[in-house]
Amino acid sequence: MNRQDLIDAIAEDTEASKAATTRFLDSLITIVQSEVAKGGAVKLTGFGTFEKAAVAARTGRNPKTGEPIKIPSTHKPKFTPGATFKDLVKD
Repeated sequence: MNRQDLIDAIAEDTEASKAATTRFLDSLITIVQSEVAKGGAVKLTGFGTFEKAAVAARTGRNPKTGEPIKIPSTHKPKFTPGATFKDLVKD
């Protein structure tokens, strides 16, 4: 399912217009991205949690020369599914 398929499904399920559904989805994505970028978490009970996770510094290798290189620490977005979502997928 891509973005447009999701908009179509939400619009059909809620009987809202596709334009309103698009605005809602855009707003949801913007709010989640903004909160996670600030270091906060967005918790949707039963669905999951979006949060910012630290990635430790590590040593990598240059694929051409094999020379070790230092990869600095960074952050990445992380999603942890909720129990209800896990159970639904498990079956």
